Amino acid sequence: MFEALEAEVRANLDGFERRAAPPAEGLRGAAVTVCVLEGREPYLILIKRAPRGRNAGQWALPGGRLDDGEEPVRGALRELAEETGITGVRVAGLLDDFVTDSGFVITPVVAFGGDQRAVPDPREVASVHEVPLDRLLAPGVPRWRGPLLQMPLGPAILVHAPTGAILWQFAEVCLRGRELRVFDVAQPTWTRR
Repeated sequence: MFEALEAEVRANLDGFERRAAPPAEGLRGAAVTVCVLEGREPYLILIKRAPRGRNAGQWALPGGRLDDGEEPVRGALRELAEETGITGVRVAGLLDDFVTDSGFVITPVVAFGGDQRAVPDPREVASVHEVPLDRLLAPGVPRWRGPLLQMPLGPAILVHAPTGAILWQFAEVCLRGRELRVFDVAQPTWTRR
């Protein structure tokens, strides 16, 4: 089942015309990994950021700022390993860049990591949460509160843009095989830190 899912996601990404953000003065590069792992059912990992530092306490995908000259895939996988201990993943492809209100261009990398368990680095990650892929396809996901996208992914997991927008695009493009652009999804003001 896991191999069939990976093949389907790869095929959907191969048929998706990814959009990279054009270079712009003042924007900094960042990358995240939508990491799909194997369990009783396939799931992805979300992290809750540590209570200090950039984006303290926010829901996020493993990832962060790129080092000078670092390519997005390398940076995303480096951050995944640093924050969760997940290594040896297979990259399936990339989703659209997302330009944040705080001046970052986030490149989402979709990867499959097999049967591994995340171990959070307490300096950067308060907790790691397993989100079954079916949850991304559930009724009421996403939902809108005025102009804001919300991804209710668990009893205490409510994710907003930019992470919520990336997950919505992952669900539509990778899991449903549909085209969806999320570059114009509004961010809550508190994500701009």
